[in-house]
This record gives sequence, structure tokens and C-alpha cells, in this order.
Amino acid sequence: MKRLAGLSALALIISSTSGCGWLWGEEGYFRDRGSDYLEATQKPPMQLPPDVSSAKRLDPLLPIPRNVADDNVKGEFEVPRPQPLSAGADISDFSLQKSGSARWVLAQRSPAEVWPVARQFFEDNGFRIAEERPQTGEFNTTWQRFDELSASMAKRLGSASSSSDNEVRARIRIEPGVQRNTSEVYIVTVERPAGSTAEQDFPARSANTGVDAILVDEMLASMTRSAEKGGSVSLLAARDFDAPSRVSLSEDGSGNPVLNLGADLDRAWSSVGRALEQGDWRVEDINRSLGLYYINLAEKAETKEQPGFFSRLFGSAPSKEEREARAERYQVRLSKVGESVQVTVEKNINTVAPADVARRVLSVIQDNLG
Repeated sequence: MKRLAGLSALALIISSTSGCGWLWGEEGYFRDRGSDYLEATQKPPMQLPPDVSSAKRLDPLLPIPRNVADDNVKGEFEVPRPQPLSAGADISDFSLQKSGSARWVLAQRSPAEVWPVARQFFEDNGFRIAEERPQTGEFNTTWQRFDELSASMAKRLGSASSSSDNEVRARIRIEPGVQRNTSEVYIVTVERPAGSTAEQDFPARSANTGVDAILVDEMLASMTRSAEKGGSVSLLAARDFDAPSRVSLSEDGSGNPVLNLGADLDRAWSSVGRALEQGDWRVEDINRSLGLYYINLAEKAETKEQPGFFSRLFGSAPSKEEREARAERYQVRLSKVGESVQVTVEKNINTVAPADVARRVLSVIQDNLG
């Protein structure tokens, strides 16, 4: 400890003396090297010895740009402002997802928007739609030989199949994504020898991985091109895709209002979420695993419009404390009951909402589902 204190004192004495130029001066060890580049000179490119060969070309690690002004230019040099980056250049509404051998398309759009785009891709490539079920987000193609498809598609699928003479059939499934307003598109195919009449069920997971992967990649490319062209997506299927087959407002045994939906839980979740967004209140949060939408009846639906200058100046916008004081928060719960889904309104996990509030919320949901 004494030795460390002595060394510190010695360093302080040395640094305070006038003869410490060897440390901090222009020739000192700790001199400022910030302007050294101004004295730098260009060296000839590195050359390999004549008897040495390299398969990789030796390029300069830090090449000097060709458009740099030389030292003969007079006057003040103004550094140009950097150009803004195009942040959305590589961002697409559609992306490829992988997990093991499974491949699917993730779309930053609702299932109702993805449905017509996916269907159009298969029709454009010569597939015939045999069956479609918008309620479950599925459609199937008929059995077809590869030569019945478009030329490019037939060539690619034939090269990935065990035999180019086989017949192929596809099932396309569009599911709501984990995040709101996203979708996941899965493709599963089965094959059989040409001329065979044997029916084959679609497997739960992709078994014909070569053909399935090609279809997923081609569909992704088609969707991306469509998005880049700026073409609008048809929303005609929006109502039919996730709209429940039956909707009825009734009461449970305790007299609490209950909305019954004839749909599976995924479709009900999507349709109720869409109906809530059209309501005159704010959806503050969601919990998909618990089947809960958290709403605030005292706040209007969120908009992208910001308060005007005078609104901010004169303080007409309510403060956070004021918004919290007037908040009317409830949660809309979806529960699977048999083959249907029940929608209820609660104050919290232990308390049901007042009957008039629950009936008002459920009635709006029912009207927006129609």
C-alpha cells in the first residue's frame, strides 16, 4: 500500500513539473493524434512476392474514395450533409419463417387480407380450387398433374418430386399470427401416381418437404412483388373470413349477459378483436393466452392524429392523472365452451361487469360482427 502511494505521489510530481513535455507535448507519448491523418501519404498497393500465388485478390482494407478533393483546391471545404437512410428499403410485409424442416410465410396483415392474395397465387399458377372454408382459413386444390400447372411451376415442382408424372394436391391454411393483425400461411401437399384414384389425407405436418418448400418460396416472392407494386389488397373476404356462423346475445344462469359465437377460438379471437376496434372506446391491451381484451370505455379509440398547437398551448388535452381518474376499464373474455365460444365482460378477474355495461359492450360487438 505504501509503495502504491509512493508511485502515485511520484507521478503527480512528474506531471506537475515544467519538464514533462515527453509525456504531454507535441512529441510526448500521450500527444494528441487526432490530426495525424492530415500528414498521411499514399503508399503503393501491396504486392505479393513473384513466387507466391493467392486465390483471393488482395483489396485495400480502407480504400481512399476517388472523389476526395486534392490538396490543391483552395478555399474553405464544406463537408456535405449525409443523405437520409431509406429505413423501409428492406422491410417487407411478407417474410419467410423456418423451424426445422417446416417453412411458412409470416404476413404483417390480417388473415382476411392475406386470404385473397394466397388464393390468387395458386389460381395464377394453374391450380384449381376444389374446396374453400373461410371460417377456418383453409382452401384445397384438386388433384392435378404437373403439366397442368403453369410452365415454370410444373418445371420446379417436377424436379422436386419423386416422379414428374405424379399428381399433386395442396392444402393452404391461413392462421392469425401471435401479434395482432399478422397472419401465418402454411402449405401442405400430397402426391399420388398419375391415374390413381386413391384418396390421401393431408398430413398434420409437411411430409413432402421439397414440393412444399418450393410452393412457399414462390408464394412469398409473389406476395412481395404484389406489395412492392403498391397494389391494393381485396378486403371482400374480411367479413366472411372470421365472421362466426352464429351470433346470439343471451344470459347465463346468473343473469349476466353472454355473447355466443359459433366459431373456433382462433376465428372468434380475430373477429371480436376487429369488432372491438370498430367500437367507440380504446383497446388498451390484449392477452391472447388468457383470451382477454382490455378496454377503457372512457377513452376514444386511438388515432394517429396529434393534438393541435392551440390545444397543447392552452392545455385542453387532459393530463395523465385526469385520464386515470376518469378511466372505466373492463376486460372482454373469450372462453371455449363446447363447439362455440362465449364472450363476457368483467370488471376484473373476480368481478363481473354491471349488467348494463356488459350488455352495451356485447351489443356493439354483435352489431360489428354483422
